[in-house]
Amino acid sequence: MTNLKVHTLETAPEESKPFLEGSLKSNGMIPGLHGVLAGSPQLFEAYQTLHKLFTETSFDKEELTVVWQTINVEHGCTYCVPAHTAIAKGMKVDPILTEALRNSTAMTTDKLQALHDFTLKMVRERGNVSEQDLQAFYAAGYDEKNVLEIILGLSQKVISNYTNHIAKTPVDKPFEKFAWSADNV
Repeated sequence: MTNLKVHTLETAPEESKPFLEGSLKSNGMIPGLHGVLAGSPQLFEAYQTLHKLFTETSFDKEELTVVWQTINVEHGCTYCVPAHTAIAKGMKVDPILTEALRNSTAMTTDKLQALHDFTLKMVRERGNVSEQDLQAFYAAGYDEKNVLEIILGLSQKVISNYTNHIAKTPVDKPFEKFAWSADNV
């Protein structure tokens, strides 16, 4: 199978170059995922917009990480799990939580476990969760807004996870020390 192209500033479509320049400026490099997304300026813009919006939700850094990594692990994304491990480290998320997410073990609090469980149900059931699932999520301290925010995070992760699966995006050098495989779970 032919992998999708990982674009550089030189090879990217003109409409994607400003996104890549912004990525280089904010990350000090162009992550492989961004290089692949550059093949479609619209998809790249959608991904960046969804990412920005998801980080502006009511979720704190641990909750953002739980949603992202729950989806990444469930989708078996060997690019996003290491990348979000590095992101979590940069956000100073408890490393015990990060490892629990990477290894599909218990979360560090009951509330985060409820978020993990509900997010996993959303992915596995394609949004067709039961009333019982919703009530358990609400009983843990979450609300309707949080359900919608998970859908936003899921939208972002579908773009990155599916793109990485098709592209077989190589893990970037800074994330290699956080390499992950679904075989380890």
